[in-house]
Amino acid sequence: MKDFSFVTNSHPAYIESLYQEYRKDPATVDPEWTKFFEGFDFAVSNANGKVDAKGTAGPVSSEQFAKELGVYRLIQAYRKKGHLIAKTNPIRERKDRSANLDLKHFGLADADLKTEFFAGQIIGLGRTSLEKILQHVKTVYASTVGVEFTYINDLDKIEWLQKELETTFKKPLAVEQKKRILSKLNQGVMFEKFLHTKYIGQKRFSLEGGETTIPALDAMINTAAEYGVQEAVIGMAHRGRLNVLANILGKTYEQIFSEFEGTATPDTTMGSGDVKYHLGFRASIQTASGKEVNLQLTPNPSHLEVVDPVVVGFARSKADVIYNSDYDKILPILIHGDAAIAGQGVVYEVAQMSKLRGYYTGGTMHFVINNQIGFTTDFEDARSSDYCTSVASIVQAPVFHVNGDDVEAVVKIAEIATRYRQEFNSDIYIDMVCYRKHGHNEGDDPKFTQPKLYAAIDKHPNPREVYSQQLIANGDVDAAIAQEMEKAFWADLQERLDEVKQHPLPYKYQQPERWWQELRKATPEDFLKSPDTAITPEQLQQIFKAMMEIPAGFKPLRKVEKLLQDKQKLFDEQGQLDWASGELLAYGSLLLEGRDVRLSGQDVKRGTFSHRHAVLRSEETDEEHNRLSKISENQGKFRIYNSLLSEFAVLGFEYGYSIANPYALTIWEAQFGDFMNGGQTLIDQFITSAETKWQKQSGLVMLLPHGYEGQGPEHSSARLERFLQQCAEYNFFVTNCTTAASFFHALRRQLAEPFRKPMINFSPKANLRHVRSYSPVSDFTQGGFKEVLDDPFITDASRVKKVLLCSGKMYFDLSEKQIKEDRKDVAIVRLEQLYPLPVAQLEGIQQKYKGATWFWVQEEPLNMGAASFLQMNLKQFNYGVISRNPSAATATGYAKVHAQEQQEIIDTAFNI
Repeated sequence: MKDFSFVTNSHPAYIESLYQEYRKDPATVDPEWTKFFEGFDFAVSNANGKVDAKGTAGPVSSEQFAKELGVYRLIQAYRKKGHLIAKTNPIRERKDRSANLDLKHFGLADADLKTEFFAGQIIGLGRTSLEKILQHVKTVYASTVGVEFTYINDLDKIEWLQKELETTFKKPLAVEQKKRILSKLNQGVMFEKFLHTKYIGQKRFSLEGGETTIPALDAMINTAAEYGVQEAVIGMAHRGRLNVLANILGKTYEQIFSEFEGTATPDTTMGSGDVKYHLGFRASIQTASGKEVNLQLTPNPSHLEVVDPVVVGFARSKADVIYNSDYDKILPILIHGDAAIAGQGVVYEVAQMSKLRGYYTGGTMHFVINNQIGFTTDFEDARSSDYCTSVASIVQAPVFHVNGDDVEAVVKIAEIATRYRQEFNSDIYIDMVCYRKHGHNEGDDPKFTQPKLYAAIDKHPNPREVYSQQLIANGDVDAAIAQEMEKAFWADLQERLDEVKQHPLPYKYQQPERWWQELRKATPEDFLKSPDTAITPEQLQQIFKAMMEIPAGFKPLRKVEKLLQDKQKLFDEQGQLDWASGELLAYGSLLLEGRDVRLSGQDVKRGTFSHRHAVLRSEETDEEHNRLSKISENQGKFRIYNSLLSEFAVLGFEYGYSIANPYALTIWEAQFGDFMNGGQTLIDQFITSAETKWQKQSGLVMLLPHGYEGQGPEHSSARLERFLQQCAEYNFFVTNCTTAASFFHALRRQLAEPFRKPMINFSPKANLRHVRSYSPVSDFTQGGFKEVLDDPFITDASRVKKVLLCSGKMYFDLSEKQIKEDRKDVAIVRLEQLYPLPVAQLEGIQQKYKGATWFWVQEEPLNMGAASFLQMNLKQFNYGVISRNPSAATATGYAKVHAQEQQEIIDTAFNI
């Protein structure tokens, strides 16, 4: 909402003159004033006390006029700050946040309560008493619901929210809806009570104290279905997860109980290698009105908010492949804890993604289970902001703060919030303030740290008891019926524990899920040799021509135009493709096959090192030309986006995108490989381990520029050693390609295998333009990815006395000396793939160079790079290691020192 201080601070005479101008011609008055005048008539005119045709009263005194303004200010103040005094906390008194909403702050007093004011018109009451106006704004903006929305600039959103709060919210619920709410509350409360009784001491991260979450989600999904949503993707942490699985997604109690008993059969579709409160699930449910909605609950680790970008990326991918990018059809729902949403930076990054072209999902529903405590930390020690949801304001997303004990208010707000998302395709937050019945887990005693708070919680009735008493008192539900519902549900739980009587809900697989079923798990034999990934000469010509063709009338930058001409000349005269052309050829070949390709990261359209130029910009109009958009009429879609300056959230988004569709090549490129540090949590929690933990395959590609060129410790190393340390059970590919064709085949292999594995490629920087990284056309039209490249300079293997095994940029540095000095006695062998380690290929080369002494040569310090990994995994070889000395930092920051160190490595390798 706009700042109306200009109204409240202006002199009455000035406002009166403006009002006269407004009455003559509203277009002559500033739009902000127009809105103000439309809100109510000031009762100021020269009509001699008569009421004119416009309904405006006659002149009033200056005192009356000032009080009208005061009432207006009061209404605006409640809209802006009413949330600060709203009764949203079911357990303890609100902290005084200096709302300053007493009448005296607006030039009003108790003596004015019976006086009627025209200002009542702007809240739909017409001319009415201050008492009624005050009662109304308190009910709407300071009851068990408080709302933050005055920072929104969009007037349509403001008016929509005001109308919903001031009219729709006040309407009573039908008795049938109240019974459904009680039923869902019953399920939520009794489910936790049953588990607490049957599985004493076991961790379950119960929802007790926040059981209103269940009717809230039920209302959200039911409302969404009425407004066109066909699928909801849910991400949440531990608390309440089992309850949500049982009572929202319909996971059978037998399945949940068997996990507690430790007798569960591994679920090979959604994963079984983790604790029960990390697992995901999917279901098709029927809403209250009979509509079918697909629900997906993503698995997630204990780093709570890391799942956020994964959910929105997954939703974006599903929207692209199933719903033709119609975001009204799919709804991301993120369920947060208050401590996590306030404390973890990825929340901010995801918020900043919400309106960007490359990451837009039509708005995310954020629901906070606000326990007022994180593990043992009170909220006053957990954040500096007034609210845990203060991040919402950066994208002008409204926030509803709701008392978790007022279940009807929570349900109404859930419905309003869902309609808002569908209406405006924007993020919205619900902060449900509740409490946590037990400690962080059921074996933890919370009174160690919050004795007074938990003394109050011990005496507090649960939300079901609160609501049952309310319904009984209002005559909506008979006490006997409420008790019978409780007994019936308890008996049902016991029956389902004793006997398997609940059948899983029928589930119809979506097309991408059927695609995943076409794939299989990898076996060790799959990694002995890569598949054939060549394309035909005709396909190569078609793609290359399309890549190089500039639309008529489009004028690229002259420098870029010259680069393209050089690439064309290289192809025409030497039959070669450089690195960038080989990369785009890989994408183009997949597009030609009908596959989609998505590439994002900082500056990926041109490439950080100005090599890719996948998208050209017109020198004259700034218009864009996607070089892979005109290959064929039926090609796949090439989606390429320059990302926000984020690693964590963007990498998470792309991972989420990759797990939704196995036939889209999804790529994230770091600006420098070192920057993957920012996404390390995502790498550890998902990319390297999700298949083991949750049976979730992914073909995500991470391009990490890597290579020692004297650019210092922040622009040299992508931390190869970290990835290699996590290599086990064939969990991903680690490559360090040195030629355009090698990179081409590695990319195509990602969709050619009958399974999916992430690939981390340590991309070159300076060597993007190295003449020896170019590849002849024949390398693209035959064969596949070669895990090891033998030395093309060696013609007589019997002369070789020393073999230098290396990877990446180190090859070019060693090879230059080899060629310059014509060292036919030294062979340089490249590991294009470090994991899975191509042992069979290396053994073949070892046989070729019988009797030669072997050395592993790396540019990284001895405690980094691949040295320790090879020493652990290549024990059948006898070799030495040549590297920089062990170091705390990855590289020196001094160019001369770098050059000296690099030369020492090269000289040692040839002279040792």
